Amino acid sequence: MEEFTYRIIFSARRSLSITVSPANGVIVRAPIRMSRQRIEAFVLEKSEWIKKHISRHTELIRLNGERVFTEGEEHFFMGKSYRLVLFKSTKPSVSLFDNELRVGLKYPSDGRKVKALMDRWYSAQARERFTPLMESIIERYSEYEFRPAKLIIRASRSRWGSCSGTGVISLSSELIKLDEKFYEYIILHELCHLKHHNHGAGFYRLLEKLKPDYREVRKDLRKYVMK
Repeated sequence: MEEFTYRIIFSARRSLSITVSPANGVIVRAPIRMSRQRIEAFVLEKSEWIKKHISRHTELIRLNGERVFTEGEEHFFMGKSYRLVLFKSTKPSVSLFDNELRVGLKYPSDGRKVKALMDRWYSAQARERFTPLMESIIERYSEYEFRPAKLIIRASRSRWGSCSGTGVISLSSELIKLDEKFYEYIILHELCHLKHHNHGAGFYRLLEKLKPDYREVRKDLRKYVMK
């Protein structure tokens, strides 16, 4: 009937629904007593919509995915892909050379230790670049008087950035894996939340004034998945 598989979840609900996600695939939620024939008819009716969303997910770029931190894996830094090279070393180190991301440590065959060292390196690289960048952006738009209480770099894989009610801006160290064009957009996005603590019309008017091409950058950003 269709070119995809799906899973049915029955529950105490009144209507049918379909969700498509990279992690869970196609899930159909249905009332407990609904017949399989009616469910199949519903899926057939929505098949073009389902296939379109499946296609979108296959085009996503996964920054981490199923990586186990072994020799030869692909890892990203500042928008470029690097081949992971592991070597034994008494002094832990991470460095870039041509198209290689070289990691040296005492036990290079231990994927957990490799990951921990690389996570620390990514966080340090993010802190080194994002702190002065945010300061320069604040200075550039000084007439808006952006005064964040603090900048925190977190190893978050749920969101690129956030702004608390107290004015603390958090940026994910995962952002350093992307092209530089996304850094300013995310920082400006969070700075705008200092003036508008929601995603209402006022927020987007301010964001568009500061970054007129934000829609295009946001569209490109949605291609990337942290997990």
